[in-house]
Amino acid sequence: MPNKHQLIANFSPRRPWFSLVNRETVRADALAGLTNAAIVLPQGVAFAVIAGLPPEYGLYTAMITPVIAAIWGMSMIMVSGPTTAISAVMFATLAELAPPGTPVYIQFALTLTIMAGLFQLLAGVFRLGGLISFISHSVMVGFTAAAALLIGASQLGGALGISVESGGGVIERIARVVEHWEGFHPLALLLATCSLATIVITQKLSRQIPAYLMALVVGVAVGEIVGAREAGIEMFDKLPSLVPSFGAPTVALTDLPALLPGAVSVGFVGLLEAISIGRAFAMRRRERYDANQEIIGQGLSNVVAGFFQAYAGSGSFTRSAMNAESGARTPLSAVFAAAWLLALLFVVAPFVDHIPKPAMAGIIVYVAWRLISFGEIRHIVRSSRSETLILFLTFLAGITTELENAIFVGVIASLAVFLFRSSHPHIAVLAPIERHGHRQLRGALFHDLKQCPQVSILRLDGPLFFGSVDHVESEFRRFEALFPGPRFKILVLKGLGKIDLSGVGLLADEIAKARKAGGEYHLVVPFKETVDALERMNLFEDLERVNLHPNKSEAIQAATDQFDDETCRHCTIRAFIECGGKPAPPGVAPKKDAPKREGSW
Repeated sequence: MPNKHQLIANFSPRRPWFSLVNRETVRADALAGLTNAAIVLPQGVAFAVIAGLPPEYGLYTAMITPVIAAIWGMSMIMVSGPTTAISAVMFATLAELAPPGTPVYIQFALTLTIMAGLFQLLAGVFRLGGLISFISHSVMVGFTAAAALLIGASQLGGALGISVESGGGVIERIARVVEHWEGFHPLALLLATCSLATIVITQKLSRQIPAYLMALVVGVAVGEIVGAREAGIEMFDKLPSLVPSFGAPTVALTDLPALLPGAVSVGFVGLLEAISIGRAFAMRRRERYDANQEIIGQGLSNVVAGFFQAYAGSGSFTRSAMNAESGARTPLSAVFAAAWLLALLFVVAPFVDHIPKPAMAGIIVYVAWRLISFGEIRHIVRSSRSETLILFLTFLAGITTELENAIFVGVIASLAVFLFRSSHPHIAVLAPIERHGHRQLRGALFHDLKQCPQVSILRLDGPLFFGSVDHVESEFRRFEALFPGPRFKILVLKGLGKIDLSGVGLLADEIAKARKAGGEYHLVVPFKETVDALERMNLFEDLERVNLHPNKSEAIQAATDQFDDETCRHCTIRAFIECGGKPAPPGVAPKKDAPKREGSW
């Protein structure tokens, strides 16, 4: 259960970073906020279009969520607001329930935002930050790639001037555009190309240039020059209000179950984005980071947003990176960004109805393209087959079914891979090798080392629990077949994670088998916590204390003391330094170096 005092600290309006604010930080944060406002002005419009909402809702999100998330979140530099991934999930969820942009759709979006925020708050209260951040990075890479294709397909009609129905997956949307190809408008493609080319060129020239704002200006200018409105090109409507109003969304209770899967998906994606961005900047700036506090900040921001005509948001990497580069010092920079955005809207609002929709479609196509992490995909494919599988399954689910399903498929695939890895810990047969006058134990198979005929040394790296005992036992039998003969066994548990009664039961069976074969079983357990766990589970009813060792050297010494002298008398391997005290074949000199001690409990 959550701690009462911890909850009070989590939700207290007096935040720890308040003490860092001074005249110097306020000046730096105000300038950084102005830069951020210039970035989010066109982004807010674009993301709202992606979400199927009127432009003002993206701007309201950029005003409300960063303020709440900055005050109650954990990151000193992250800026929240509308994001591409969340906008895509919201559109994919709601487009099946109501036509985008309609009053019913808007009420669904606001309700879903509050539900997502409540889901996030519960996750924060019950301190699930570690669990959420545990989900594989490949899930987000695959999901965002699928979202990018969905976004691009949804804007294809707008960029070509073709009016088509909304809704459906990637293939279905492309098929509709092909079916209505006769509606193609060359002027729409010209406007989309101009805005897209402007972003690409300005980004290549300098990252400091507000590329999205420049693209929007160029789109409006070209539209005015060629007479886009008179030629039948669709324009955005005027903003009905620059300031969001307070009010609860009106949705029937019977509609809530249909919104729940989308709310969980939006909340989950938002947390993955926020935690990954917040942690990345905290590590870079060497600041403390509490994922659970960040979750509470994100949850509060979305709950409040739903009551102020804003839809779900999360941390934005672009805005956060620009915030850091602009010299922001405290979360107050995000508050300034919201205030500057409101001020800029009074200047820009009269020109919103001059923005051609194809020009915005070109900007959104660029956003979708940038959403695909080609470098990350290549890295995952080259480095890990299991992570590649997670990525592929997530991506495939996103483009063939509803986008929110991709998250669930990816999470299930991640957990399946984790369980598989946990149930298949690595086990190696060790043999000694001399390096720089000291004995080191290395993998016998990998290094092609000769084994002592009387003892087998195994190392277990990973948990020994009910899910892994079958695999561990089968590996024990496999190594026995590869290296038959040794009656004495040494098992090194240095890399042991978790052990339960099933694992202890397997150890008891192995101890009994070694003794039945006329040998002994020795355990190397370097950590007292593990020794205490073994004692609680009564392993020492089967294993004598003298056969428990804190390091490999002591275990080898104890085993060699028990060796059969006749076997040693005919052994030319002389694997261990301890063999120097045993009978040797004629002409075989004993080893003189003393074994290197490795420490004790």
